[in-house]
Amino acid sequence: MNRRLFLERFGLLATGMVVSLKSNAFDQLKHGNTITGKVTDGKKGIANVVLSDGFAVVKTDANGGYSITLTEKSEFLFLSTPAGYDFKTDLGSVNRQYETLGARNEVDFTLKKLKQDDDKHHFIIWADPQVKNKKDVAQMMETSVPDVKRLLKDLGSKALVHGIGVGDLVWDNLPLFDDYNKAVELMGIPFFQCLGNHDMDYRQGGDETSDRTFKKYYGPTYYSFNRGKAHYIVLDDVRYLGEERKYDGYITEEQLAWMEKDLQHVPKDNLVIINAHIPIHNSVKNNMAFYDILRSFTNVHVMTGHTHYNVNVIRDGVFEHNHGAVCGAWWTGPICSDGAPRGYGVYEVTGKKLKWYYKGTGLDRKHQVSLDIEKLTGNNRIIANVWNYDPEWKVECFLDGKSVELEKMKGFDPEAVRLYKGEHLPASRGFAEPTRTEHLFMAHCSSSIKVVKIIATDRFGEQFTAEKKVN
Repeated sequence: MNRRLFLERFGLLATGMVVSLKSNAFDQLKHGNTITGKVTDGKKGIANVVLSDGFAVVKTDANGGYSITLTEKSEFLFLSTPAGYDFKTDLGSVNRQYETLGARNEVDFTLKKLKQDDDKHHFIIWADPQVKNKKDVAQMMETSVPDVKRLLKDLGSKALVHGIGVGDLVWDNLPLFDDYNKAVELMGIPFFQCLGNHDMDYRQGGDETSDRTFKKYYGPTYYSFNRGKAHYIVLDDVRYLGEERKYDGYITEEQLAWMEKDLQHVPKDNLVIINAHIPIHNSVKNNMAFYDILRSFTNVHVMTGHTHYNVNVIRDGVFEHNHGAVCGAWWTGPICSDGAPRGYGVYEVTGKKLKWYYKGTGLDRKHQVSLDIEKLTGNNRIIANVWNYDPEWKVECFLDGKSVELEKMKGFDPEAVRLYKGEHLPASRGFAEPTRTEHLFMAHCSSSIKVVKIIATDRFGEQFTAEKKVN
């Protein structure tokens, strides 16, 4: 899609909406504020399908019929695609499991039954592709997209795989949504999108109007869907403060109320996967209200981005995976600010169990540790970076085959310092700086040591090795 078409879309959007909390859709309805319809497989109705306008949440009856009463702010009607059914997409592979409300008071949905059991499936998390210009787009197309295609080939043609972009799909240059969509199309798997702070319209009002263009491309900014025994929720946790690029991390009360209703239809022990842009554990102001809703659920994982570094945090019984960026340090080098390679998360769902690893772009999946050896006066300092570390990992060090203790530390990754530290580095975007991380492990050794070996074992028992000869 070209810039002219983007401008046409944007023009229609800007003139078609008034700066009001009441949506056009509500005004256009011809027969009151109630929508009715059916969800079918093309022939028979499908019972117990959950639908919502982002406020009310309803289920279809035994014949697949439903009725929902809208609010004055309703813009979309979306269904939470049930397990066992295919995802509806358009624009290549972009999610389209919603309808934009308009003059119709009757909206039907047709679902297609999957040909295989979906209890086992995979998904990938793309955080912060954040393309600013065509040069960035070229890097994404030449490195990140082919890497995903290789992954999909390795998983096999029969694997069920979908993707979730957890925000900052672009970098304030909204016409580049078309290029992001092209990347999604080339990857060839259904993709769902979260809104990031760089995906918003600025200087057009407050938070209520900051997502106009995003909605024109991708529909509602919060919704849910299912695959197997996993329930997926997408949230918008970026609140625009109405002044230039000012924002904070906040989940609106409307979203929280909707999420609580949505989760009433999910078994308490099912796998719940919540996706948002800004890390919830430490950067969302009202995160306690979020955690309160989840207290009765026993298997919750949160997927976020935003930070351009990789970290795993368990808080209030919720496991949050804050992902390194697809763009790394803003397309300036091969690693993120914490030394993790630029890349994405790869997840495998089997029933209610979740397994994962972090996939560095252009790297073998077994590459999970970096090793740096610094020569000091009289000895050497060893620093291992285990970027997807969590408390269930075990990290061991062997010096010429002899085991030694490692000290877990907080500090800068040495390679990130070499690439990004200082106002003149990196040359293209000097603002990119290394960030301190807690997934570093250090030891000192004699300068006579010949071989250093690190073995990191993840929570699933898989081992990853990094080895260097000391000159």
